[in-house]
Amino acid sequence: MNGSNNDVIIELRGVSKRFGSLVVLDKLDLALKKGMTTVVIGESGTGKSVLLKHILALMRPDSGEVYFHGRRIDNKNERELVDVRRRFGMLFQLGALFDSMTVQENVAFPLTEHSDKPPEDLPAIVAQKLKMVGLDGLQNRHPGEISGGQRKRVALARAIALSPEVVLYDEPTTGLDPVRSDVINELILKLRRELDVTSVVVTHDITSAYKVGDRIVMLHHGKVIADGSPEFYRTSSDPRVRRFVDGKADARDLAALDD
Repeated sequence: MNGSNNDVIIELRGVSKRFGSLVVLDKLDLALKKGMTTVVIGESGTGKSVLLKHILALMRPDSGEVYFHGRRIDNKNERELVDVRRRFGMLFQLGALFDSMTVQENVAFPLTEHSDKPPEDLPAIVAQKLKMVGLDGLQNRHPGEISGGQRKRVALARAIALSPEVVLYDEPTTGLDPVRSDVINELILKLRRELDVTSVVVTHDITSAYKVGDRIVMLHHGKVIADGSPEFYRTSSDPRVRRFVDGKADARDLAALDD
């Protein structure tokens, strides 16, 4: 495990967020250490993706504060956040590649928009990032010409184009078969190992959570109800944890089917 107890890179203090009457985050406290992979699990609608958006300051809390390297970021304006966001990479749930662009152009996009790299340097950087995800040679293809698993990997190459400190993964294995999912898991481990990135992985995939997570945090109704190592979750007797980990509906879920 990298980092000391004081080596916190991201911190949420008392963060609350609601949409109308729906409370999505409820006075959430969470500190993430540099170099660790933290996996966030929980049922749909428990605030996992909303949490990622608060970390990036794409969404602002109704109350509470968000810090990056000890500096508060939730109260900064968009111009002030440009430098902060350059230090993050984001793998979106559906990849979010530009269909009209080639793989080369997709991966180069963050470099073109957010760096001062000269155009002649971009092909070599893109090739390096694609090599990391095992796809060097596909530069001239378009997203529609490659598989779903390859699109996820191209999106991951784009997420690390600016050599970020932190990579955020929103449901990285969604829509992939178990073999392709494991390729993504291996890449998450590889990037942590080779780039020493801090990772936050939102997922429903408990197999993935066990494989990539140093720490797993479970959200329920906008609060952290469990926080520990993969082994903690394998042996937990908390019924809410067991129901999610074992993938079993509770009595209320089953009763609703009879209505």
